Amino acid sequence: MFWGKLLFLAVIGAVIGWLTNVFAIKLIFRPLKPIKIPGVNFYIQGLIPKRKSEIAKSIGHTVETELISIEEIIDKFIERENKSEIILEIKERVKTIIEQKIPTLIPTTIKNMIIAYADEVIETQGEEVINELAERLIHRATSKVKISEIIEEKIINFELEKLERIILNIAKRELKHIELLGGLIGFLIGIIQGLIILQF
Repeated sequence: MFWGKLLFLAVIGAVIGWLTNVFAIKLIFRPLKPIKIPGVNFYIQGLIPKRKSEIAKSIGHTVETELISIEEIIDKFIERENKSEIILEIKERVKTIIEQKIPTLIPTTIKNMIIAYADEVIETQGEEVINELAERLIHRATSKVKISEIIEEKIINFELEKLERIILNIAKRELKHIELLGGLIGFLIGIIQGLIILQF
């Protein structure tokens, strides 16, 4: 009789512990919209839907300040771009413009001299000009483009149902462990409570 009652209380504790954790996990996302509790001025809403704006702002700020900035993005882009290819492209473009814009009455030798001079200038100063342009671009981009605001806007506009599915799919195993752990802790608490109650 004693062991039967003890086991019963332990099972009740396990069920309560498991259901509590299942319910707590659901409350991370659900309900998506505030639900008013009748009779009291109190609303229930999932943690993420309720604090979506704060979470979005916090993530945006963290990404921009701790992970990556607009300067780093532009720097990486410039590093990956082959400057010699850019210079060659500029040379070709300048050559085409000279050939098209200089009147046909100008001798070909003079045109070739102009093209050769332009090539030399671009070759000697091209990389420096590209670096200067990159610095200006970085300066302008940092004053006009805010990664934190872009990320914040993307998160705010992201569908909550889709976000919920993604998180639940990624953390399915871990969340299941949390539910089972709630059941285990509830079972142990049930045994302790049973021992205390049944002793007196």
